[in-house]
Amino acid sequence: MAIDLLVTDRNLNVLGDPVDGWMDLACDLNYKTPAAGSVAIPARPEYAALLQPGNRIVVIRDGAIWCAGPMEQPQQFEWAADGEQDPGKVTVAFTDDLARIAGYLTYPDPTVDLASQTVVSDPTYQLTTTNAETIIRTLVNLNCGPGAITARRIEQLVLDTAAGVGTNTSISTRFEPLLDVCRTVASGDGLGFRTYQDGDQVKFGVYSPADRTTTARFSRNLGNLRSASFTLAAPTATSELVMGGDTGTRQFVEVTSGAATDWYRVEKLLDQSGTTDVNGELTQAGNLELGNDNPQVSLSTVTVDTEDLRAGRDFGLGDKVTVELASGFEVADLVYTIRLEATPGGGELVTSVIGKGDQTTDTRTVQQIRGLARRLGRIETRR
Repeated sequence: MAIDLLVTDRNLNVLGDPVDGWMDLACDLNYKTPAAGSVAIPARPEYAALLQPGNRIVVIRDGAIWCAGPMEQPQQFEWAADGEQDPGKVTVAFTDDLARIAGYLTYPDPTVDLASQTVVSDPTYQLTTTNAETIIRTLVNLNCGPGAITARRIEQLVLDTAAGVGTNTSISTRFEPLLDVCRTVASGDGLGFRTYQDGDQVKFGVYSPADRTTTARFSRNLGNLRSASFTLAAPTATSELVMGGDTGTRQFVEVTSGAATDWYRVEKLLDQSGTTDVNGELTQAGNLELGNDNPQVSLSTVTVDTEDLRAGRDFGLGDKVTVELASGFEVADLVYTIRLEATPGGGELVTSVIGKGDQTTDTRTVQQIRGLARRLGRIETRR
């Protein structure tokens, strides 16, 4: 194991020497969500001078950047006469550069500042019948990337090479969290997006996660499954009654799932006022809502790296992998978090979280979980 820590300014210039004497490091890389990390270091004056607002932490593992981004909490100092020894310690909370993008809203007209936004009724920024990857890249570019107005540009942020993924969709947005809109667009094709530091640039890119269900497998017998749990509950809605348009000119679209066949019909009104279905936007909104309201299967597992199967090498964030839950029963779900924990004396541990633990939208997974629940119920009655 070789882990190095650097501190940079917002322009990616390295400040001081690599951080020496760090004690505890934990860093979660998350799918379509900013990373979450923390590290404890000695409270030396030279480090205190580096741990300032606007600066960044770069975690380098075995010569490659594992995570790089701004400090969210540059200093949490601890010292006690009967506890932490001199000079005390400072715990730094940090994230990756995706968090910078998460801080932006979508402007109706991203080419001008806020005071110059149009005053017409309900102005929106629209892209219709456009490739999903192109929409995401355009939203980021115009709101905080190199194509944004100067005051809104994120330092050193550029667009990565286009991956050529995704199908056509439409989006209409104004003053919404930028990453929320990106996730909405990405969900239709199951796309992912991320930032990473490459030299003196922070690159933002869109990608299509891989199906690794045959090559990335986890089970107790393989020694790479640490925990697994699941819960099955009824859907919160099977029919999304989407209401769009404006008062006097309402439009209604019903989007249904197949869950009503197994369970029962549950209706839910989804208000999309101001939006029409000219480009299928009401239908898209209904499909997205069904992703949350479908049968509430909660699958949550934690795996551990082995020599045969390693995160980052054999699978990545968003990839679909296979988990064996019990007696050969298998479920496929996505990798949502990859976590690195390290101490100088204790080595490192890399674990992965498969399944969000709050929803699964794969119909076959729902069917498999239901079957397992019935089998386990029969086992309990025979005890």
